[in-house]
Amino acid sequence: IHKLVFEGLLVRKKRAGTKVAPRVVSSRSNNWLSFSQEMRLRGIPIKNFELHVGWELPDEKLTSFFNIQKDTFVLKMERVRGRPEEPFVFFISYFHPSVGLTPDDDFTRPLYEVLEQEHAVVATLSKEEISATSATERIAKKLNVNVGSPILVRKRFVYDQQDQAIEYNIGYYKADSF
Repeated sequence: IHKLVFEGLLVRKKRAGTKVAPRVVSSRSNNWLSFSQEMRLRGIPIKNFELHVGWELPDEKLTSFFNIQKDTFVLKMERVRGRPEEPFVFFISYFHPSVGLTPDDDFTRPLYEVLEQEHAVVATLSKEEISATSATERIAKKLNVNVGSPILVRKRFVYDQQDQAIEYNIGYYKADSF
């Protein structure tokens, strides 16, 4: 147990006991696929169950990631997607104002296709963090699961050819469908 605590796999606290440490797996990839591309390669047809797009003032983590002022609006997109019979992922994406996306863009098309073809922005690098959590009431409602159900969390930090941050994306996946 001491070795596992030392390696960061377990956390020990007096009067609370020993628990598995929360872990985040990180990766960096130049050869990554968008969600639409991934599903197309796997032969999985995709349906959009919900799509909400609008402007929002960024919080501290977004102002830091995008290197913008706190009074600069960013575009926020929320999508619930999945197989035609049921949703399995809830995405929340924020976009740097410089990419030029607006709520009027056609978000029924693959996102990176819209960025490249309509705004001349090419996503070239993705850094990801993968972790696990329990479904909150909001996530459970979006994915038609029980509150507390296991959820895979995939944070994606996307950059263009000049290493400019262009998208901050969080995906909440049903654990049994990923």
